[in-house]
Amino acid sequence: MADRPLVVPALIALNVAVFGYTVAQAGSLSNNAIAPLFQEWSLQPTQVADGQWWRLFTAGFLHFGPIHLLFNMVALWVIGKELEPVFGRARFIAVYLVGLLGGSAAPFLFGSVNTQVAGASGAVFGLMGGLAVVLRRMRMSARPALTLIGLNLVLGFVVPDISILGHVGGLVAGVVAAAVLVYSPPRSRNRWQATGIAAVVLLLLLIMALRAAALS
Repeated sequence: MADRPLVVPALIALNVAVFGYTVAQAGSLSNNAIAPLFQEWSLQPTQVADGQWWRLFTAGFLHFGPIHLLFNMVALWVIGKELEPVFGRARFIAVYLVGLLGGSAAPFLFGSVNTQVAGASGAVFGLMGGLAVVLRRMRMSARPALTLIGLNLVLGFVVPDISILGHVGGLVAGVVAAAVLVYSPPRSRNRWQATGIAAVVLLLLLIMALRAAALS
């Protein structure tokens, strides 16, 4: 248990700082995607297949305009401030990053090779999935979390230019990561948790490596 959230405001500050840098580079608030940093960090499957694997992570800290940033940061704060004290800081970061990786993996594996994906949505959906798992583990009603997930998934079909694959990928990865943490056996729990999270990450990377080989 953590006393109060520190990781969540740090993540929000990082996302806002990266967004501000892309705005400064682009000279435009709404068209910041033309910034050189955006082009170097965004998820572009062909570039990842060419060896630019960092894009799978850096894309999660980019946003297409202020509205995109605002929605993700509000969701990160609302969900994150509840989850970070429950998981503790290190485990919260693990769920966040696994969700982020899952949110990049799904578009890379199943999306168009010409797509460009960016945003913290995958990580945020990972936290939504983590919240549902925690509520289930604590034998509390998971209906509010499931309703939140459902509404946001539906929103992805209504609002244009949203990566549904990124949302679903982040959600699934977050559920798996949270389940590893909260259902690990009490004996040697830290070891089980670390091994489980590492296994999830390695599995995702292995599957994407096979996809990259097919694209090359």
